[in-house]
Amino acid sequence: MSNFVINGLLQSRNPLLTFRRFRGKINIQRPRAPHYERARVLEIIKPYYKKPDFNAPCIEAERTKQAGKTLDNPYETIIAREARNWFEHSKLVALLHMNSIKQEDMFKAQVALHRHNVSVKVYGKSIMRKAVADTRFEAILPLFEAKTAIIFSPEVQKIKQVLSVLKKTPQLVLLSGIVEGRLLSKNEFVAYAAMPDLTTVRAQFAAVLDSAGGKIVSDLQCHQSQLVNLLDAYAKNDTQTSAASDEKVES
Repeated sequence: MSNFVINGLLQSRNPLLTFRRFRGKINIQRPRAPHYERARVLEIIKPYYKKPDFNAPCIEAERTKQAGKTLDNPYETIIAREARNWFEHSKLVALLHMNSIKQEDMFKAQVALHRHNVSVKVYGKSIMRKAVADTRFEAILPLFEAKTAIIFSPEVQKIKQVLSVLKKTPQLVLLSGIVEGRLLSKNEFVAYAAMPDLTTVRAQFAAVLDSAGGKIVSDLQCHQSQLVNLLDAYAKNDTQTSAASDEKVES
């Protein structure tokens, strides 16, 4: 009885029938056509995409450009007003082209310039267009086609310190400058830095004027001095002659 229970009832047997959904492998590249009803439903719910026009990208780009022109950003207006204030109240302005530079090197250059009371600013093209439009600085707009940094200083005498810092930072290339409201090229900017300060030039000019005045006075008094010297020499010669004749008479 126990053998019957163990062998007959408790012994596990493998299933005689295994259900499979497909008889073979599924062909992904060439799937079987669906049922008619399923195919009709799939055709109905298939999404429909409108075919774009041939010049759609150009039209979209033009629309984006026009939208950018009409959109006025209040924040850009505030920054542009700040940039114009820097231009109006700075006697020394230098425009620099920024090549690829690490932020650490840029920070070192900013610190070195800040020690001389010189500020470094970077503005975008749209901001600069608002800042210098219809002003005397409008000629610098073509320089902002690429990334450009601006150096501002309230003192013109800091030009030598600015060039010294730029010499140590080759990633910043000097393009031009504005000195006391006058736009200068790179060569003119460097030549202006080599010139002495205004006090020294005034002293040199005063020395030149003094020397020229002294030469004019000496030239005007030349004939009178020469005449006096000749008369003095003639008087001394006459005195010596009369003294010699008196000695002869006495002897």
